[in-house]
Amino acid sequence: MSECSFCSKEIGKGKGKLVVQKTGKANWFCSSKCEINMFKLNRDPRNFKWASKKVIK
Repeated sequence: MSECSFCSKEIGKGKGKLVVQKTGKANWFCSSKCEINMFKLNRDPRNFKWASKKVIK
């Protein structure tokens, strides 16, 4: 099982979306909502109640 790179929600096998950046970093997303918030809107998950409070390094 993977976990979402934005909200840290558990992603089941065969679910979610894998996005690989040019740097080689792999990001798993549970929904398009998380993907858009991270890449297009450049938001920090610590500022949202629905996302986890963990710090992304």
